[in-house]
Amino acid sequence: MNTFRNADILLPADADMEKWAVVACDQYTSEPDYWKKTAEISAGAPSAYNLILPEVYLEDNDVADRIKKIQSSMKDALKNNIFKEYKNTMIYLERVQDDGKVRAGLVGCIDLEDYDYRKGSVSPVRATEATVVERIPPRIAVRRGAELELPHIMILIDDEDGTVIEPLASKTSSFEKVYDFNLMQKGGSVKGWAVPESEQGSITAALDKLADREVFNKKYGFDGKDPLVFAMGDGNHSLATAKEFYEELKRNNPGKDMSSHPARYALVELVNLHSPALEFEAIHRIVTEADTDDLMNKMTEALGLTDNAESCEQKFEVVLGGVRKKVGITKPSSKLTVGSLQQFLDGYLKESGAKIDYIHGTEVVDKLSKQERSIGFILPDMAKSELFPTVICDGALPRKTFSM
Repeated sequence: MNTFRNADILLPADADMEKWAVVACDQYTSEPDYWKKTAEISAGAPSAYNLILPEVYLEDNDVADRIKKIQSSMKDALKNNIFKEYKNTMIYLERVQDDGKVRAGLVGCIDLEDYDYRKGSVSPVRATEATVVERIPPRIAVRRGAELELPHIMILIDDEDGTVIEPLASKTSSFEKVYDFNLMQKGGSVKGWAVPESEQGSITAALDKLADREVFNKKYGFDGKDPLVFAMGDGNHSLATAKEFYEELKRNNPGKDMSSHPARYALVELVNLHSPALEFEAIHRIVTEADTDDLMNKMTEALGLTDNAESCEQKFEVVLGGVRKKVGITKPSSKLTVGSLQQFLDGYLKESGAKIDYIHGTEVVDKLSKQERSIGFILPDMAKSELFPTVICDGALPRKTFSM
């Protein structure tokens, strides 16, 4: 199985890595101050901040100019030889989170021929949530003229016995350490080691075992299902953009062999679903520009909301003016609480013109719910054990179900 393989990876040769590394472009979309601080920290230094388009700026009038500047900055970075290239490598990394927990990962590339983000896909790499196709074009606009790829894609493997990534931890003394630095704005720290080709065969063999059809079906109690080996954890829309761009290239070059084109591959980080440091956190909702009384009246009717939340399998918290209230759903429309809520909100937003944002952290929901014509929804966390079986059986989770 060659779905996951080594890659030619560029890393800054001589840079202040704390200023170089930034969070994913789709984070902090309701907190422009975070990105202003990032710009201040990285000002005047080589930084990935200059090579990405933070989505907090997607609706700004100067977005086209920003994209041109990003693409120009990529050309300058290559022209000025700021990178060292690690050919045919994988990077084993240990991320020390802000809470002190260590999350191990393995960076390599995914063959986009083996990825299909559409619901019901049976490809080895699958989306875990519904892909919002409207979010792809702005990202493709960046990618079309980009000479570098700066992904923020985390893919999960269900490796309960720790056969793929975990064995590398005891071998780092023989690997070249390629970075070791603190991450800005309370991001923790990260160390990375280049995994030589001589060690990559055992990784591929362990992944092949996870992909074995008989082993896979026995593991989940299925019969004849196509193996799901790689489930999207974070960055689904980035991988979907890479896929669409690759398909666009093929359409625009009929008859041309694109099998060796670099656009066929996307850089990703593999993480074991069973990593003790990996915790599923619910993604909450904030609805703005809304008639909150009207929204609650219609939601109460549609979902059969009740104050007797503990009697219901599905429950969540409504936040108005910073005050939380727990409610239960008596008329669920999905297997998951987030699915029932999201189905209602999708219809209501289309009908009313209100806007929605997806929020990491309950304190942020409390704060934003205090704004006029705003209402927040705090959702329960999802169990790890629900992920692979749900994707295999239902095709995808509701949009923005969890983050890690």
